[in-house]
Amino acid sequence: MAKALNTKTLPILKTILHMPDINEVVEVLSDGLKANFAEVSVDYVDCPDLTKEPFHLASSGLGGNPHLLDIGGVSYLLPLVNREKIYNLADMCKVLEVEPGFLLGAGAGPWPHLGVNCEGVINLRVENGKVDQQTRIASISPTTAEKGTGSCKLEVLPQSETRSALLVNLLLSQGKPGKVLRVVCKKRTGTLDYIAAIRQCLANKYVDKCIGLGGAFVLKEGKSKHHIMPDFSKIALNSNADVEDWLHFFDMSAPMINLGTLVSHDPGLDLRLQHFHAFSQHGEGGHYHIDTTPDTAHYLGYFTLAEILVRVDRPPETLDFGQD
Repeated sequence: MAKALNTKTLPILKTILHMPDINEVVEVLSDGLKANFAEVSVDYVDCPDLTKEPFHLASSGLGGNPHLLDIGGVSYLLPLVNREKIYNLADMCKVLEVEPGFLLGAGAGPWPHLGVNCEGVINLRVENGKVDQQTRIASISPTTAEKGTGSCKLEVLPQSETRSALLVNLLLSQGKPGKVLRVVCKKRTGTLDYIAAIRQCLANKYVDKCIGLGGAFVLKEGKSKHHIMPDFSKIALNSNADVEDWLHFFDMSAPMINLGTLVSHDPGLDLRLQHFHAFSQHGEGGHYHIDTTPDTAHYLGYFTLAEILVRVDRPPETLDFGQD
């Protein structure tokens, strides 16, 4: 069985993220998101219990020493896969000294567990060495399916499986109750997806500063476009066109629960600017792109500003394709 890399030996770089006044952030998003949605409501509220409907998370909140983790990168997947890049996510909590540790977000799933490539929807809590693993993985079924003929296979990882691979974007916190940003958007009128619209608002306002958010949102109505990676390509993928031809795309039905992170800018660390993966209670999941029914789109999201960005195992080279 493929072993995870020793987390203690991985190169890790920490940087402080800009933490603007939260009331200003509410105003920035309230005004800016109206360019992309007909109805917008943004406020700063007590976090609901996210273990309940409709989110089904492993911890009730997003608070307590919030970090963004950007682990690995696209160049470990493309043009050809580097199978040695396997990470033990439970160990990240220990090394970064966040206890208890609640990890949520998007990444490549543990291919050694399935034997094939897959999407990971990370939803994992670690406390006193005890793991509550509620991560879902989405794969193509059957694994040999031609593009356009396969379906989504969604399953929960066993408690003993805490690995991920290649590239992962996570919010790490203690999972405590507390204040969060609530962002409600209905009826998409613009071209940007929900997350890109939020990120663009922050990028426009905080031009020279890096703002980081992590959290969860649910598409409550309509459908959304998602991709699932098939098994690793045996042929080098050298462009966005190559990657698009390799991926399998699906329209998936609400409610879809999406977990991930975003940053307003990349301060030269080869960051993934936004990355959200989704799961559902009806057997669908994958990498979120955009809603495909804009007139009925209804988003409810809860997010926290992160204080620290942690760049783990940065690849030696940066690719200019394959980032979405």
